[in-house]
Amino acid sequence: MEIRVKCNCGEGNCPEWAILELQGAVEAQPSFQGRLQNLQIGILCRPSSQEVYTFTVGYHELTGSKVSLKKPLLVLKKTKYSDPDHEIGESDFSSRVELEVIGVIRHRILFKTRPKAIISKPQPAVKERVGMPGSVVSNQTA
Repeated sequence: MEIRVKCNCGEGNCPEWAILELQGAVEAQPSFQGRLQNLQIGILCRPSSQEVYTFTVGYHELTGSKVSLKKPLLVLKKTKYSDPDHEIGESDFSSRVELEVIGVIRHRILFKTRPKAIISKPQPAVKERVGMPGSVVSNQTA
């Protein structure tokens, strides 16, 4: 079977993709099962010009670094064309498969440490209570 690979983006102009490598598993809540396509699971940021990235998922933050791959990978889209003269019962050798290059992966962003919990620090609350007539007692709590 012949498989053709085509690239419509021109030489060296394919979109750059990256692999996010996480330790552990990312599990969707039961309410999202079956609807994972286009589901946003977190926010990826590069806070400075360094090759350090942060990935925030809910109340967890991961810190990772950009690592070059030894060999680049291609992101392919498979299209299958069937022969119009294809009869029922014939083998699938009469169908044609074409692969289109839609991206190139040259780097991975590696998150190898455990996530850090993000806990927002509450503002100190000032409570006032009235004691004896004409006096005010103030308590601060952290």
